[in-house]
Amino acid sequence: MERQDLLDAYRRTRDRTERLAWPLSPEDQGLQAFPDASPTRWHRAHTTWFFETFVLGPRGVPAHEPAWGVLFNSYYEAVGPRHSRPERGLLSRPSTSEVGAWRHVVDERMEELLTGLDDGALAEVTPLVTLGLAHEQQHQELLVTDIVAAFARHPLRPAMLDLPDLPPVDPPDEGWIEHPGGRARIGHEGVGFAFDNEGPAHDVWLAPFALQRRLVTVGEWAAFARDGGYATPSLWLSDGIARVRAEGWEAPAYTRLEGDAVVVFGPHGEREADADEPVLHLSFYEADALATWLGGRVPTEAEWEVAFADAADDPWRDERLVPAQAASPYGAAWQWTRSAYEPYPGYRPAAGAVGEYNGKFMIDQQVLRGGSVFTPPGHSRPTYRNFWPARTRFQATGLRLARDLR
Repeated sequence: MERQDLLDAYRRTRDRTERLAWPLSPEDQGLQAFPDASPTRWHRAHTTWFFETFVLGPRGVPAHEPAWGVLFNSYYEAVGPRHSRPERGLLSRPSTSEVGAWRHVVDERMEELLTGLDDGALAEVTPLVTLGLAHEQQHQELLVTDIVAAFARHPLRPAMLDLPDLPPVDPPDEGWIEHPGGRARIGHEGVGFAFDNEGPAHDVWLAPFALQRRLVTVGEWAAFARDGGYATPSLWLSDGIARVRAEGWEAPAYTRLEGDAVVVFGPHGEREADADEPVLHLSFYEADALATWLGGRVPTEAEWEVAFADAADDPWRDERLVPAQAASPYGAAWQWTRSAYEPYPGYRPAAGAVGEYNGKFMIDQQVLRGGSVFTPPGHSRPTYRNFWPARTRFQATGLRLARDLR
C-alpha cells in the first residue's frame, strides 16, 4: 500500500467511528446492555488504545495516559492486566470528551509517524496498521449492535439514527446457486488483507449442493412461528429447545408478532417489517430449526465460500445503516453456517500479542459468513470468517438455505 493510500484509509476509518458515535449523548455512550456488550465510549477508547499500544509504543511514542491501558485492553494477556468485561459500563472515567481528545492526540501521532517513516520502515509497519484498521471496522459494527441492544431495553425505544426515506423492498431473488461438488479450494491466498483465521488456503471435498440466492425472509419466519415452530421439539437441536424453554423465546431478538404484522427494532427505532426483507437477529438454534421447517438445512462454511467465490471485493451500495435492503450480494445479514469455528489445516497464530486476536477463540463457536447492514463498507469478503456462540442474537444474524443435490 502506498503511503498516501494508507494515510487516507487511516483517516477514513477513524472518522467513520466518530460519525457513528456523533448522534449519541455522553449518557448514551456509557450504556452497557449486557456482559458481552460494550459501551460506545469503550469502543472508541479501545480502538485508540490498539494503535497506541501496538503501533506507537514499540516505536518510542509514549502513551497519552499510561494508567488507561488497564481500562481498554480487551483480552490481550501478553500486554498486561485488564478491567473486567462485564463491568465496562461502570467506567464513567475517562469521560466521553476525554476519550475524544485522546483519539485526536493518537491520530496526530499516527499521522506524524506514517508521514515521517522511510519507505522500509513504512513497509514494515503497514501490515500492523492495516490490521488495526480492520480491527476498528469490527468495533464499528459492534458499536452499532451494542447501542441497539441498550436502546432496545429502553421503554421509549429511542432511535440511534433518523429513518431515511426508503423505496419499497424489492421482491427477493428466487432460485438456487447449484454446485456439482468435488474438490474445491477455500481460504485466503494471494494479495490483499485478510485476518489470520482466513488461511491457509486448502482443498476440501464437497458433495453436490445448492445454496439459495436470497436470505430467508421475515414472512417465512412469521409463518414458522405461527405454525408453532417454537413449540415443536422435533425441529430443534436439544440445546436449542432447552434455551427456547429456559429463556421464553418466541421470536428473534428485537422482533415480535403483533396481529398480522411483524414489528422489529434497530438503529432507526421501531418499525413494521416488510414480509420480503431478510429476517435478522436469529440465533444459530433458530436458524437451524427454521431451515428444517423450510425443508432445507444450514450450509457449511465451505459451501458458502465456494458459492460466493466470485463476489465483488467491495459490494456495498452505500454507508447508510438501511433496514430492509440487501447490503451486498451476500445479503443484509451475517449468515450462520453449520461449521464449528476451528483452525484450518496448517494454521498458526501470529507471533506476539496480536496472535491472540483470533486463535484463542476457536472453541464453542459457529462460523458466520457474508456481512450485514451493520458491517462497514468493504470490510467483508468471500473468505471472511465471523464467529459467535450459537446462542447469539444481538448481531444482525440470519439464514441462507442450503440443500443437497442428488
